[in-house]
Amino acid sequence: MPLRLPDKLPAIELLKKENIFVMDDSRAHMQDIRPLRIAILNLMPLKITTETDLIRLLSNTPLQLEINFMKLKSHTPKNTPIEHMMMFYRDFEEMRREKYDGMIITGAPVETMDFEDVTYWDEMKAIFDWARTHVTSTLYICWAAQAGLYYYYGVPKYQLEKKMFGVFEQTPLEPQLPIFRGFDDVFQMPHSRHTEVHREDIVARPELTLIAESPDSGVSIVMARGGREFFITGHLEYAPNTLDNEYRRDKDVRDDVELPKHYYRDDNPDNKPLVSWRAHANLLYSNWINYYVYQETPYDINQIK
Repeated sequence: MPLRLPDKLPAIELLKKENIFVMDDSRAHMQDIRPLRIAILNLMPLKITTETDLIRLLSNTPLQLEINFMKLKSHTPKNTPIEHMMMFYRDFEEMRREKYDGMIITGAPVETMDFEDVTYWDEMKAIFDWARTHVTSTLYICWAAQAGLYYYYGVPKYQLEKKMFGVFEQTPLEPQLPIFRGFDDVFQMPHSRHTEVHREDIVARPELTLIAESPDSGVSIVMARGGREFFITGHLEYAPNTLDNEYRRDKDVRDDVELPKHYYRDDNPDNKPLVSWRAHANLLYSNWINYYVYQETPYDINQIK
């Protein structure tokens, strides 16, 4: 089944070129079916890139999904045209009376700041509270994962000596969980961050279950509330060239930028990246939609609580 997306969203044409079936709202309204409603709070600077990355992964399911993009009223993005935000995004205040089967909250370029110093922290706290009663299952990615773990469970974040940058091998610690159905004994995940959470802080909280980790990049995926919350410290959603773009952008303005690890063929930035995470990224998002959203959400969406 296709994804239902706002009319004229740039990702539609980009994904059609990849033979991914999407339909706009105008056509979707002709179908008599209750789609799963997914809210995406996109905090990344390059909105259109992140939209496309996430929609690509969400498309790998036979279920029909209706995607709604959320924005913050307390923050105006600098790298996306205001026309795009006005056309495709709605303020949280406009959406807070609605309920959603699933939600994704992305990373944000504020990870080196204390949470309380982030200008939109109060609005984020309101969204975190709202998600607990208005969403069946939520994925928190990178900064959002650290923010959610801090707000809900008091888990602190720690500054790294140098950026965790590259693609790192992860091990599922609870391989019997539905989120890992079809996974191999190890999988790869891109990371790009300056802070981390510590294993001992996670396992000290009985409400949290550490379900994947890496000897190199540390805590990878944490689950809470029986799968109603997943905290993912890396970026399975990244496109093949995302780390390359970050590397070339940063090395043009700083002289301390290291190559992303385990990423370029032969560790040579003149070579193409070796994509080693795509299959498991598709699996994880499909498993999330199937087992933790579709099979758990009520048919009457208003019964979510």
